Amino acid sequence: LKELLGLPLTKCEDCFEITEQRVMADCERIEFEFQSEEGYWIPCTMLKPLGQTKPLPTVICLQGHSTGKHVSLGEYIYEGDETPPGMDHARLAVKAGYCAVAMDQRYMGKTEQDAKGNPGCITYNTALMAAMMGRTAIGERVWDVQRLIDVLETYMTDVVNKDRIVCLGGSGGGTATFYAAALEKRIYMAVPYCAVCTYEESIMAMMHCSCNHVPGIRLYFEMGDIGCLIAPRKLLIVNGDQDPIFPIEGAKASYEVIKKAYQKLGSEENCRMEIGHGRHQPYPDIIWPIVSREVRIV
Repeated sequence: LKELLGLPLTKCEDCFEITEQRVMADCERIEFEFQSEEGYWIPCTMLKPLGQTKPLPTVICLQGHSTGKHVSLGEYIYEGDETPPGMDHARLAVKAGYCAVAMDQRYMGKTEQDAKGNPGCITYNTALMAAMMGRTAIGERVWDVQRLIDVLETYMTDVVNKDRIVCLGGSGGGTATFYAAALEKRIYMAVPYCAVCTYEESIMAMMHCSCNHVPGIRLYFEMGDIGCLIAPRKLLIVNGDQDPIFPIEGAKASYEVIKKAYQKLGSEENCRMEIGHGRHQPYPDIIWPIVSREVRIV
């Protein structure tokens, strides 16, 4: 799987820097950036509860295709940013008592600009250029999540409980969450929503962004097979019963494969699928009560 994704990339100096820190009405906000690859910087925003005195479980928030991490912060800056309720993952995490980090994913937000210089989301040409270099957009995003965890463990030890790192995302962010959790054992719990499905019924059956494609992967894996790599760690898969681009039957089939791996390891209580009544959208009323129950603040 690592080879197909084009991993590992070349590690470099973190060059971690806090660029702004301020207290807000409901949380403390820390802006920082770090170097994921030589010359490639990732802007991040951390939110932590007011009065935080000990390391807390921390949620890495991966928004779907969008103009940037501000969507996970509940901030609407550009035309089209308006999203269904529940997309403000970082705000909801802080409300639940956790720290949260929103990052601009590779080829989204400030890392990808349109012809007018405005932040955007991935273009087909960008992902295909990565493939020409033996890389993949998904692999690069997984690497960036891994490098973010490196940084949190190194520079944020007074804030982040490194044994309780949650990765949560929807749609394209859910895809990145799923692959990252398969390859990164430091992720304690993964919460991909509106992202897990069989390749045959989703990515290979209809038009999808090129960042979902990994050359040659179907010769070896279905998406359910990849999910088995997350076992026995905690996994919550959420899908909508009317999602047109990740059909529910394909999602159920993937879950059945993953569930068998958890059962063989005697950890079936760590894996569950929840189905929301709706389309391709957030399901906060399903997700956050389960996360709060599974990831206790100690």
